Amino acid sequence: MMITCSTGVEIEAPIELCFDRARCIELHTQTVWKHTRERAVERRTAGMIGAGETVTFQARHFLVTQRLTSRIVEYDRPRRFVDEMLSGAFKRMRHEHTFTQLGPRTTMMRDTLVFSAPFGALGWIVERVILRRYMLAFLKY
Repeated sequence: MMITCSTGVEIEAPIELCFDRARCIELHTQTVWKHTRERAVERRTAGMIGAGETVTFQARHFLVTQRLTSRIVEYDRPRRFVDEMLSGAFKRMRHEHTFTQLGPRTTMMRDTLVFSAPFGALGWIVERVILRRYMLAFLKY
């Protein structure tokens, strides 16, 4: 069974602006945990990622430098986009970003991250003991 982490935040901005900001590579690397030193290193490394595009991020998690490559596999501007891991530390990872307009200048942004760890039973334990809380905190930051 895969782990699901979800967050939601109400933003005082139009839906189109929220959608585009969520796709911005530079904004992403500036707003994640500083200690991870996350940066885009391959494929789309700047600007707004779009349908079918791929990005590779490099970051330090659990004292190990890692790379994660993902592709935008679903894209419905300005309501939703989904990226899926092509390669990286997880067995599988899917990140869904959805946007709902609540008013003329108010948007609800939701992130849903679904993932599983490799290494069979050991990975299953790590998912539940460590990764679920860690990834939820990462999303909320």
